[in-house]
Amino acid sequence: MFEVLLSHIENKVDITDEQKKQVQSFFTLKKLRKKQYLLQEGDLCKSLSFVSKGLLKSYFLDEKGNEHINMFAFEGWWISDFNSFINQDQSVLNIDALEDTEVLMITLENYEKMMLEIPVMDRYFRILYQNSLVTKDYRLIVSNSYTAEEKYLQLARKNPEMIKRVPHNLIASYLGLAPETVSRIRKKNLLNNT
Repeated sequence: MFEVLLSHIENKVDITDEQKKQVQSFFTLKKLRKKQYLLQEGDLCKSLSFVSKGLLKSYFLDEKGNEHINMFAFEGWWISDFNSFINQDQSVLNIDALEDTEVLMITLENYEKMMLEIPVMDRYFRILYQNSLVTKDYRLIVSNSYTAEEKYLQLARKNPEMIKRVPHNLIASYLGLAPETVSRIRKKNLLNNT
């Protein structure tokens, strides 16, 4: 149950076996069925969640009820409405399962306690936050300056797993494109690759 999390931590920081045991004590396991919510808009995000198995999407709904996908979280990814989690405000995001999913959840109280008791985890999360900022900056640049085809091809190159596992209409939402545009780009590129 903890193998994916511990491996993820070990890839970022040096951690002892004793610290690994300590880390595990701060988390609880939650299983979600496909289409089940982890978090709904308006609720309080009580936990930061690590995906140990499955796939989640994070999104918000506009005033017309259209879904705008913020991110996908595969095995080895963290997900939450971070503002809601840290500031204990109402969530503006929905998070639900695209596949049967297992997440390891840590409450804000346990998160803060873990940082104090296991200082290497503070470094681990600092590395994650730095990487997250870089990724968000890059996504903003791509969103504002790439053509529709460049956006799709860049995503396919950087994250082929997403292209394989996520329905194309959801990829379109994530890229800010119409589903028809993504279908046209996919078809064109399939023809070019044959």
